[in-house]
Amino acid sequence: MDELNTKILYLVSEDQSFCTHRLDLAKAAKKSGYEVVVVTKVTQYEDEIISNGFKLINLNLSRSASRPLRDFFTLLKLIQIYKKEKPDIVHHVTLKVVLLGTIATLFSGKIVSINASTGLGFVFSSSQIKAKIIRLLIRPVLKALLRRKNAWMIFQNPDDLELFNNLGLIEPDRSVIIRGSGVDINEFEQTPDVNNIPVIMLASRMLWDKGVGEFVNAAKRAHEENLKAKFIIVGDIDKDNPMSISVSTLKKWTDEGYITWDGHSNNMSEKLSSASVVCLPSYREGLPKVLLEGAAIGRPLIATDVPGCREIIINNVNGILVKLKDVDSLYNAIKVLVSNSEMRFRMGQESRALIETKLSANIINTQTLDLYKTAINK
Repeated sequence: MDELNTKILYLVSEDQSFCTHRLDLAKAAKKSGYEVVVVTKVTQYEDEIISNGFKLINLNLSRSASRPLRDFFTLLKLIQIYKKEKPDIVHHVTLKVVLLGTIATLFSGKIVSINASTGLGFVFSSSQIKAKIIRLLIRPVLKALLRRKNAWMIFQNPDDLELFNNLGLIEPDRSVIIRGSGVDINEFEQTPDVNNIPVIMLASRMLWDKGVGEFVNAAKRAHEENLKAKFIIVGDIDKDNPMSISVSTLKKWTDEGYITWDGHSNNMSEKLSSASVVCLPSYREGLPKVLLEGAAIGRPLIATDVPGCREIIINNVNGILVKLKDVDSLYNAIKVLVSNSEMRFRMGQESRALIETKLSANIINTQTLDLYKTAINK
């Protein structure tokens, strides 16, 4: 099928997530000749999406896993949208969206379903009873949906692909690894670190499983040992996530004086450029955008040696991998980089080179567009 006669629909939970993670891909698809429709929960990015020539449809998606009745009505609305728009390809992003979107395709004729896992999320990564129950319930549903002839899976790291394969949820010949959503190397230009006192920055949603607690404890130890470094956390709370950290806890940490919480940032290239080291001691990831962006601006990285994070950090080359949930390991890595400006510079250069050669938006977008062609012509 010719791209000029092909309609692609992106289903993403929120417009902010679409703009930060999929906008470049949608632009590349439009440039290649696809008609692009975006279905998402519209908050404050309507003008940006429409100005790029995309049709925008508002859908009140919830990322919470505990609102089944609301999800049912969302599914009914989504079925109506798919029937009306008649897309040739739908690109679903995140596990819950994959679940709802792929069910909707069952009522809309022959649609190629591209399903992107951006990490396992709460349902597959948590050991809480609630997560285990949901996991037990949705596994047979996912298996029935993801093994269909027109369904393709994108994983951001080999560990997640292997897990889904071992669970029998996917067809290996219709599953690929595309490492993240890439980063625009023109927007995230390499910049020098001009800090006299090194700034260690964690930027993410304020969730316990992003390692925020471990980061704060490392900052507290640095304060107690008079390590000359500043610790900043950047990001908003996420009320829909059961691992969300409360505002009162964040304010308490700030009041104690060893970290600064800057909240949400609308300009991550500028924010990350103010850092000396970008840190993410997460428990598990798909492939974290913030580490891509931190590497693009030429910063050394510190993250846990877990799926997703290890995809972008080559240990002791462009950053340091640390043990999971281990404050000692995290603090020691921070201390090494704080104490060695030459190492920070060298690792930062390696980070930028990795992005330019393997993980830029152009490279990732080309891989994804190639998948569209393969899937639509299969």
